Amino acid sequence: MSASTPRLHHRTDGPAGAPPLLLGPSLGTSLALWDPQVPALARHHRVVRYDLPGHGGSPAGLLGAGAGVADLAALVLELADGLGIDRFAYAGVSLGGAVGTWLAVHRPERIASLALVCSSARFGEPEGWRERAALVRSEGVGAVARSSPERWFTPAFRESATARALVADLRATAAEGYAACCDALAGFDLRDALPRIAAPTLVVAGRDDPATPPSHARLLADAIPSASLTELARAAHLAGAERPGPVGSALLTHLTEAAPGTEDEPPTDDDGRRAAGSAARRSVLGDAHVDRAQERTSAFTEVFQDFITRYAWGEIWTRPGLPRATRSCITLTALTARGHHDELAMHVRAALRNGLTREEIGEVLLQTAVYCGVPAANSAFAVADRVLREQDTDG
Repeated sequence: MSASTPRLHHRTDGPAGAPPLLLGPSLGTSLALWDPQVPALARHHRVVRYDLPGHGGSPAGLLGAGAGVADLAALVLELADGLGIDRFAYAGVSLGGAVGTWLAVHRPERIASLALVCSSARFGEPEGWRERAALVRSEGVGAVARSSPERWFTPAFRESATARALVADLRATAAEGYAACCDALAGFDLRDALPRIAAPTLVVAGRDDPATPPSHARLLADAIPSASLTELARAAHLAGAERPGPVGSALLTHLTEAAPGTEDEPPTDDDGRRAAGSAARRSVLGDAHVDRAQERTSAFTEVFQDFITRYAWGEIWTRPGLPRATRSCITLTALTARGHHDELAMHVRAALRNGLTREEIGEVLLQTAVYCGVPAANSAFAVADRVLREQDTDG
């Protein structure tokens, strides 16, 4: 490895001696794109996030006009070398995924495992990218920022605070850096090379992604010998921002399976359980719910809130033995059986965050009619229907 100083702006989280994991962002986003997943990933990984040239804190001049994804990959390897990292797991969104794909094909000795989120082996016709590069060079990134929400998010998510923050991030991107990345995408086509990828690979697709539709993800998963595919409902191109819980769970499961012996065991001390439980609780139930619960906490209820954070969330929901979607199925069944309808409503919302579709929630409740009783299932269906209607109204 060279001793060169990394030129890409980056941020490191997690234990210094843990297995390294590099995270690549999408075109037009900074390393902040990975904010929702980093707390869980960094518990047992040395997580390194980087900014593309002209994005975030990386200088635009790192990538010149006409450069390719290979040049971006060289910058990423320079970053890894400068941090003393030889072999690493890699996960990337869109263009960040293209960088990982190039590395897995051309530098397989460096890639321990690969995750491609809303990415592709070829991002459409080259001329379209060249036209976008020319537009940005002449009019600035504002020319593409206006239409980005339609490519990045489903209609229900476009006015969220997260969506607005990501679009603001795009508007802060240097025009030349953005355009140079468009040039790189124009020349990218690894379709014929995909069978050469030997690393364990996870492919994640948003079913509502217009930029890299699920057909692109299926091509990746079909052509890469050791690939598995996860498709997320109600997610467009920036699926990790729109569906942070399911994307994070898929990544954690993939990283554990790709590196046996690194299972994310629950912490054994109270402080560790409290931190892990708080992160898991927010991921499953959402920040808004947890914030409301904390605001309502009194001196009398504080001890109970601390108990469930450490015990239910810090010891059980953080265990690696079951995917969170499966834990949601079990939780819905138990709450139906016991008639805990307020908790059931909360966990219907949580099940959606954990990746269950409405149809799958219905199947779980239908199963409870056989084993918990028809009256219990009838009440559960009424609760779930109300929650799902509220979700439609709230967008």
